[in-house]
Amino acid sequence: MLITRKLGRLALAAVACAAVLSAGLGQARDDAASRPIALLAAIEGPIGQAATRHVEKVVEEAAARRAEVLILRLNTPGGLADAMREIISEILTSPIPVVGYVAPPGAHAASAGTYILYATHIAAMAPGTNLGAATPIPIGGLPGAPPAGEKRPENAAEDGDDKDANGDDPGLSERLRSLAPSEAMNAKATNDAVAFIRSLAEMHGRNADWAEKTVREAASLSSARALQEGVIDLVAEDVAELLEAIDGRTVSLAGEERVPATAGLSVETVEMDPITRLLAVISNPNVALILMMIGIYGIIFEFWNPGSIGPGMVGAICLTLGLYALNQLPLDYAGLALVGLGVAFMVAESFTPTFGVLGISGLVAFVIGATMLVETDVPEYQISWWVIGVMAALSAAMLVLVLGYTLRAYRRPAVSGPARMVGAEVPVLDWSGREGHVWAESERWQARSDRKLTAGTTARVRAVDGLTLVVDPAAGTGQENGEGGL
Repeated sequence: MLITRKLGRLALAAVACAAVLSAGLGQARDDAASRPIALLAAIEGPIGQAATRHVEKVVEEAAARRAEVLILRLNTPGGLADAMREIISEILTSPIPVVGYVAPPGAHAASAGTYILYATHIAAMAPGTNLGAATPIPIGGLPGAPPAGEKRPENAAEDGDDKDANGDDPGLSERLRSLAPSEAMNAKATNDAVAFIRSLAEMHGRNADWAEKTVREAASLSSARALQEGVIDLVAEDVAELLEAIDGRTVSLAGEERVPATAGLSVETVEMDPITRLLAVISNPNVALILMMIGIYGIIFEFWNPGSIGPGMVGAICLTLGLYALNQLPLDYAGLALVGLGVAFMVAESFTPTFGVLGISGLVAFVIGATMLVETDVPEYQISWWVIGVMAALSAAMLVLVLGYTLRAYRRPAVSGPARMVGAEVPVLDWSGREGHVWAESERWQARSDRKLTAGTTARVRAVDGLTLVVDPAAGTGQENGEGGL
């Protein structure tokens, strides 16, 4: 009884200690959660759906953890317009101040990166960085440049001329109507980009005139010149200096003024999650095209060798990933249709040999479609000629393999049906006149011949006529010239 009481007291003491420790850990977690922090996320490389997903996740985490500021470290050559606009939308609706920081030294925020920097609540750059060159370049030429051999209409004034008090150009619609269709589309894209970046500049009180210049003339600035021109808010050597510089700076969030206290904040870097990293890899159009082709050929091999499982499983996974990646890109549907048609022709050649007609047509359609598959001017999102060449060479090699197999199959003797006996040598069982019996395929067959044959000799099957074999004397039997008796 005494032992039981002691054990009970020990158990109660252990429970009490556990409760105290749990409360202490919980208090420590609460203190850590309430301590202000700054989150840092990097946007590096071309801007696509992976960057969009990363920014969405980071903004959500910053809001959930009530971060003091969110720093987007930029080093990008630009990217897709749709992805850029989604990122800007996330920044403008963020409940946490977003700081755009072009770093490290040698980095740049070109094209779409310039728009994103203009959208941030505080824009900063490290020494030795640059921004600009934000001209939209649609497929087919530079904006505002007339087609080759065509002059600019006389009534098409230079940009910025004849504007009214509101900054609008009353003669713009007239000039647009006078332009060629391709030039008019380029002018519309440029004017839309100008209006967009000017609105971002005016929202944060930055140099809107230079913003228009970087769109119309592809102008660029170093970090020092950008600060002088009022394009950015400050230049900072590193993140610590950046936080010290923006401490107490007033920013506007959804019409409300906020003064973040950033001096001495601890900085936590938010990395891409595994799904976003995978999306960043496969959203490369070269990788997407390779995955799609591996998937198609894997399924073809599975149909050639039913039950092998491996090629079909790998092919299905790669094809799904490739199609998903292509869905994230601005596709030219004519190019996609040509790629699909080319693959379909090559698959048809594999299963219904046409001696190269379908295969070569499919190869040509595939190459043409691949060159126009992704509709963007961003070099990082265009399919490499090397990848197209390698894929075309592999497809051509497969066609050669299929054609060789087909030709060999046509040259081989038949292995089923009566035709398989043509050319076979058979022993003569008995013979009378021009008819007799021979032993073929383990059976006694009726036979006839234009030559005299002798029982016990060998004949060669020339044809099959119903249930009768048409035979000739076999070579080396001495009966080729009609020798032999009845």
